[in-house]
Amino acid sequence: MPYDLVLKNGRVIDPSLGIDRVTDVAFSAGKVAALGDGLSGLKEKVVTGLIVTPGLIDLHTHVYWGGTSLGVDPDAFARMSAVSTCVDTGSAGPGNFPGFRKHVIERSTARVLVYLHVSFAGIYGFSKNIMIGESHDLRLMAARDAVEVINDNRDVIIGVKVRIGRHASGPSGIQPLDIALQVADETGLPLMAHIDEPPPSYEAVVAKLRKGDVLTHCYRPFPNAPVDGRGKVKEEILAARERGVLFDIGHGMGSFSWKTARAMMAEGFPPDTISSDVHALCIEGPAYDQVTTMSKFLPLGMSLTDIIAASTVNAAKAVQRPELGTFKVGAQGDASVLELRDGAFPLEDVRGEVVVAPQRFFAAGLVIAGRDIGTDAAPLAHAAE
Repeated sequence: MPYDLVLKNGRVIDPSLGIDRVTDVAFSAGKVAALGDGLSGLKEKVVTGLIVTPGLIDLHTHVYWGGTSLGVDPDAFARMSAVSTCVDTGSAGPGNFPGFRKHVIERSTARVLVYLHVSFAGIYGFSKNIMIGESHDLRLMAARDAVEVINDNRDVIIGVKVRIGRHASGPSGIQPLDIALQVADETGLPLMAHIDEPPPSYEAVVAKLRKGDVLTHCYRPFPNAPVDGRGKVKEEILAARERGVLFDIGHGMGSFSWKTARAMMAEGFPPDTISSDVHALCIEGPAYDQVTTMSKFLPLGMSLTDIIAASTVNAAKAVQRPELGTFKVGAQGDASVLELRDGAFPLEDVRGEVVVAPQRFFAAGLVIAGRDIGTDAAPLAHAAE
């Protein structure tokens, strides 16, 4: 019996399986059904010359569209960036999560997973004109409420979020992190910590994180860069990686610096995960989307396989969802189709430095739960139905 959908003759790169070869990927009943040559399907898509990966996971997004000022539409973003899973990081807190679930998560074709903010209303005051750090006021730290909401929504909540730094937590300093860590411990979930400008220091934050916790904005610029003035990785950061803390890009509007990235890569400290931190204030630059963020690691010398791993299997491990980020038979039937185009592509960081890259990824197709979603850039290659 033919499969429901087959992506034919693409360059399949799946770091979870150690695969990099031209072959077919088949889907049935919403799952990965087979990998191999000459597969046939009720619907077939020829993707010759394109890269086929397990569905991209953007580990840091803000997709509570309409419920927060920074939210973008998850389905529109997924189509423009070939992302099958958007992990929302703290847009909602326990006070407004029910609306996020009902009005966005349950209506989205793109899969939405959530790091629930420990602050009661999540990131509620973030726009072009208003910037209110939700961690400034310790009265908003809703530990009991967060535990209750997490326990009621473990199908979609995969962790706890907190934002720390001069802008995010201000006079509260590092205390919101201590509260969030208690929530994470009580619920048995990992934590994702945002870090912006000091205080507290990058080193003080990572020193508190545990195995499996995520430090996002890991390539941020000075001040609070992960490297010192000589370009050396700080000792506390090396110690954190050694004990299993994960380091995520979280590009956004202020958190990816070419200078920091060059130093970190030169020191042999690549990110564990690559994410866009897409939101309303950076979707038109400098982050744009996931494939643009991934493209920035090509001129940094990161291998194609490692870039894809950082957006698939590594992210799946971070959210503890082994059924994602892989083409293992029986896994979720998600796939991203990418074009790796040669040329001269200017890519800016958050401080305005531009690097002209000789290659760049473009979204060329998307499959979610075995369904051909296509992209806004192009339909999924060429149909042969």
